[in-house]
Amino acid sequence: MGIADANASSDIHGGTIMKLVDEAAGIASVRHSRRRTVTASIDRMSFWVPIKIGQLVTFTATVNAAWRTSMEVGVRVEAEDPRTGEISHASTAYLTFVALGDDGRPTAVPALVPQTAEDERRMREAELRRKHRLAEREAIEHGRKVFMPGSRAL
Repeated sequence: MGIADANASSDIHGGTIMKLVDEAAGIASVRHSRRRTVTASIDRMSFWVPIKIGQLVTFTATVNAAWRTSMEVGVRVEAEDPRTGEISHASTAYLTFVALGDDGRPTAVPALVPQTAEDERRMREAELRRKHRLAEREAIEHGRKVFMPGSRAL
């Protein structure tokens, strides 16, 4: 990471890391679906340690689960000090992508078949995040109808 990516404390901007996370996740979603995909949401992004100028950064993106037209991609960000070889887990993010057909509308994605116990864990946790995401959306929509009849969604 370079000087242009950092703030006055020599820490890399979170937004720079977020952009690169989105790009890595997008590549994983295209590889899985073999379709054009778009970012539907970033459900969670956690920053564990700062990334400094001069560190080498690796983004590992994995499709955790695939549903009808969407998929969850997890991204692990690691920062390496090139002088010492020390590697730190710097960030984790979970993004949802939707596959698009040639007409620009959502289209089916291939099923994801877990191959290992780790794949099964990732899929199970992705299903849990999805369940919470959908329940939250439903609760918000219900609350808007109850407390603000006739109001439009944001």
